[in-house]
Amino acid sequence: MNAAILGALAEPHRLHIVELLVREPLTVGEIAARLDLRQPQASKHVRVLVDAGVVEVEAVANRRICHLRAEPFRELDGWLAAYRQLWEARFDRLDEYLDQTSAPRPSPEGEQP
Repeated sequence: MNAAILGALAEPHRLHIVELLVREPLTVGEIAARLDLRQPQASKHVRVLVDAGVVEVEAVANRRICHLRAEPFRELDGWLAAYRQLWEARFDRLDEYLDQTSAPRPSPEGEQP
């Protein structure tokens, strides 16, 4: 797992940028406007995301359009898969335990309910 990806996504503004780009590609100016940031701030955050390989920037005339890259998220999903399996197994055991403890217990012989 590339720690740069997690480091880039750990900052709230960069995570919000990723959440915006999930919906549609945006220019740096559009990102700045939607997050109420100054353009230089938005550009710095986009640069960190580009350096981490999460975002790519396409030059179209005088505009820079930001797109998410799928590969880092596939890598992140693969890394999380082992943890997902671990927790699913634990939840399955918890379900079994709860089923066992909530099953009606036979009453001792001779006792009436």
